Amino acid sequence: MIQPSRRAVLAGLPALAAVALSLPARAQAPSGPHSLPPLPYAPNANEPHIDAQTMEIHHGRHHQAYVTALNNALKDHGQLAALPVDQLLAKLNEVPESIRTTIRNNAGGHANHSMFWPVMGGRGGTPSGELGQAITRDLGGFDKMKTDFNAAGAGRFGSGWVFVTVARDGKLALTTRPNQDTPLMDGERVLFGNDVWEHAYYLKYQNRRPDYLNAWWNVVNWDRVAERYAAAKAGTLGI
Repeated sequence: MIQPSRRAVLAGLPALAAVALSLPARAQAPSGPHSLPPLPYAPNANEPHIDAQTMEIHHGRHHQAYVTALNNALKDHGQLAALPVDQLLAKLNEVPESIRTTIRNNAGGHANHSMFWPVMGGRGGTPSGELGQAITRDLGGFDKMKTDFNAAGAGRFGSGWVFVTVARDGKLALTTRPNQDTPLMDGERVLFGNDVWEHAYYLKYQNRRPDYLNAWWNVVNWDRVAERYAAAKAGTLGI
């Protein structure tokens, strides 16, 4: 039996599935300062809202690709390689122009995803305590925050992220960024955020980004977000 060519197989798949298959399977990062953090839960922990296959591809291929490219770009730049990723992003203007775009895209992707995995794996619900009070004070309450957050995510043209940022005094704000940009580039800290690149949801939701945004709240780990809020107020929140 004649086997179909790889090109023919890819041509018959949705665009996102084809992209996923074209990525290296769990490519290993070269020696470097940055590494792929493990998922803090099993890939199927967010089902049925986010499927295990999406989690495996998103984490093991997409995030790993950002780490690999970042380490490659930094291998001849020892001083930059020594910086934590949040400091590297805050100093983008000091990065040589020849590698600045590569660092922007891949350090941003690494930072965004390193934040993203731990704030999931929960059971949703409603935040309480100081975090809940801050959401009411700064974002108009939990229901309004969800509505505004979902609208911002759905309205982000192309690929990008929607974030809630947190200042040292605990003040919250809602913002979006294109591609793998992050508020860390502007000296701000991220409390939590959601990835609206198609690779985050396409296998399950296809082009229904609003459905994905609505479903995502069912897997938020509010205990972890509350820990990030406390760390931000203490000045110890990293990425």
